[in-house]
Amino acid sequence: MPYEHILVDDPRPRVRRVTLNRPEKRNALNNRLRAEVFEVLEQADRDPDISISIVRGAGPCFSAGYDLSADNRVDQPYHSAAGPGQWSRHVVEGWFGIWDLAKPVAAQVHGYCLAGGTELATACDIVYVADDAQIGYPPVRLMSPPDMQYHPWLVGMRRAMELMLTGDAMSGREAAEWGFATRSFPLEELDARTLDFAERAAKVPIELQQLNKRSVHRAMEIMGARAAMRAGTEIQALAFTTEASRNYMSTFRRDGGSVKSQLDQRDATFGDYRTRKE
Repeated sequence: MPYEHILVDDPRPRVRRVTLNRPEKRNALNNRLRAEVFEVLEQADRDPDISISIVRGAGPCFSAGYDLSADNRVDQPYHSAAGPGQWSRHVVEGWFGIWDLAKPVAAQVHGYCLAGGTELATACDIVYVADDAQIGYPPVRLMSPPDMQYHPWLVGMRRAMELMLTGDAMSGREAAEWGFATRSFPLEELDARTLDFAERAAKVPIELQQLNKRSVHRAMEIMGARAAMRAGTEIQALAFTTEASRNYMSTFRRDGGSVKSQLDQRDATFGDYRTRKE
């Protein structure tokens, strides 16, 4: 089946791979791209010949986050309850849809992995990253906390506080050391290392592997991970009522030049991401 924003292949036995394919947009997550990813992962979950899936990005990065140049209120891939916080509830439901799949999903991360891109990676069971990847949630600087507030669950309270209070990025190596990622590798090794892991994991029978995956998730949920991240969507909605967030969002226009200038405004005083001076 042809897709508009993704590529699909089976690079190793019993391994399905999804490549986000909007490199000219840094694989920004619009509604169509998200719908295609969910569709392919769900198909793999039903396919008896597939044991594990991989999600990666084409071009210079994994994903720079949600597509702020699009009207993401239109053509959402599934219904979510309306009202304040609809968007954050909507996307978190989607990410938990990946979390709840029977078969494991691995994220292969290089370059920028920002904002919504980090939420996609969080939903995956294994996260292999390039050493020099840049992983962060810069919208906390002028917009809001994350839609999916994974930080304390993956990197602990102190690291989470540092990242949430600054919007700074972790390198791939730091992400692996702190617990966001599983392992980090030199960029030139990342593809092969991810495929090697997937092929090895695919040797375990599907009916057992889904229980192995579920046992880890159930432990996280008993500790409150799912409830906390869902509750976080209401805190995120509250952030949009603050004066700082309203002022910032009031100047947003859905065109490439305006969005870039708004992101530069957000990050210039920090001197990082696209405003970084080499």
